[in-house]
Amino acid sequence: MAADIKFGTDGWRGVIAWDFTYENVRRIAQALADYINENAPSDEDGKMAKVFVGYDRRFMSDLFAADIASILRSNKIDVTLSDQPVPTPLVSALTLQKFWLGITVTASHNPAQYNGVKVKWAGCSAPTRETREIEQLIDANPVLFLYGQKAEQKNLTDLYLKYLKGTANLKKIATLKGTVVADYMYGVTAGWLEKLISSPKVVALHEEHDPTFRSLQPDPSLKNLTELKKTVLAKKALAGFAFDGDGDRFGLVDEKGNYVTPCLLAGILLNYLVKNKKLTGKVVQTMSMGYLPKRIARAHDMPYEEVPVGFKNVAERMALEEVAFGVEEAGGYAWKGGSSDRDGLAVALACLEIMATTKKKISELCDEVCKEYGASVYQRRDLPAAKPIDKAAFVEKLRKKLPKKIGTFKVAEVNASDGLKIYFENDEWLLMRPSGTEPLVRVYAETATKKDTQVLLDFGEKLVAQYIK
Repeated sequence: MAADIKFGTDGWRGVIAWDFTYENVRRIAQALADYINENAPSDEDGKMAKVFVGYDRRFMSDLFAADIASILRSNKIDVTLSDQPVPTPLVSALTLQKFWLGITVTASHNPAQYNGVKVKWAGCSAPTRETREIEQLIDANPVLFLYGQKAEQKNLTDLYLKYLKGTANLKKIATLKGTVVADYMYGVTAGWLEKLISSPKVVALHEEHDPTFRSLQPDPSLKNLTELKKTVLAKKALAGFAFDGDGDRFGLVDEKGNYVTPCLLAGILLNYLVKNKKLTGKVVQTMSMGYLPKRIARAHDMPYEEVPVGFKNVAERMALEEVAFGVEEAGGYAWKGGSSDRDGLAVALACLEIMATTKKKISELCDEVCKEYGASVYQRRDLPAAKPIDKAAFVEKLRKKLPKKIGTFKVAEVNASDGLKIYFENDEWLLMRPSGTEPLVRVYAETATKKDTQVLLDFGEKLVAQYIK
């Protein structure tokens, strides 16, 4: 089936054997080849910039990647194909070093029946203007797939390891004693933390290669971390780290087995970077992120901006402006001095460095941030949508039903740039937004108490429910 291919918040994804097929992947590959041949720069000798193709551990990802590389090769593009599954942040990092463009076959955190294609450029996801150009080139030319045009395969993992080692103080981390638990969720980061640190000791979960993910969705959010939480308590570990299927998203569990929300983790990271690393510049976050980064930015006279959901929107700002710290609610973090793409392993190393430097446990770091900048109770609900949702029409319907007051919360401001976000006094908020990657409507809320957050979530769910049946 020739699908209508559109890039979402990070790449194109489809169901394997339904719309994610050889035919559709080859159509994308030819569009990429046309885009590269039209836009890639050449060096002084007239040689075109190089392209790297990677892939994750999903079903047949290696074969789809090989097809993409062969089509690029058939179109006279200098392409290198990874010789093994690799994290998506590796592909991003390579576009800062040896390659002009990176392409990887992955569906990130989606369930096992999905696969996808991501495009990386200048250390991050290709901007929307670039992906729209690629979309417009789909079917502009017949697929050129010449027999025998196989790409050279290479192992470039050492380059990524060297990059990661430069993002944190490994000597300081080595002073930590004890264990950390790494839930690799059957994804491509399996074994990578062990390559980076010998102390603290790493206890690995779900490190095997299994394209089915054994019914575990490789998404490091609260609902998928039950075993990680139990193992942290059983091993009396310093912390638990979770990495999604392609290694760009990150989840954290403290030494007490409690899930640390992305809003709290963002606060811990930014607070440390500002105070200990003297980080300066702008703070940029997606609309679905909480208020702690805003409050930290305000306290330290740092410019602040919210952008639509999707880490590529953060990365675009980081590429164009003096951005110190970028974050999204879905477990993506980046800061000045490294790649402008999210990277789960880099965040894990940062957490270890913070614990080693401050000599504080994760729970203590959470308490410290909340004491200084205010309590944060963030929650999200994912509501299945029975049919595709027109986001603009959805938002307009919600806006018309919106009261001036929800419980004791008075509406202070409304933002309809990506879903409908309602701001209340003291920065507290509610967001209702159709997902850009899954058939869901997400309802998010953050207040200072669990009770108040539940009130906002209940209101949001009730309002949304009538439009998604």
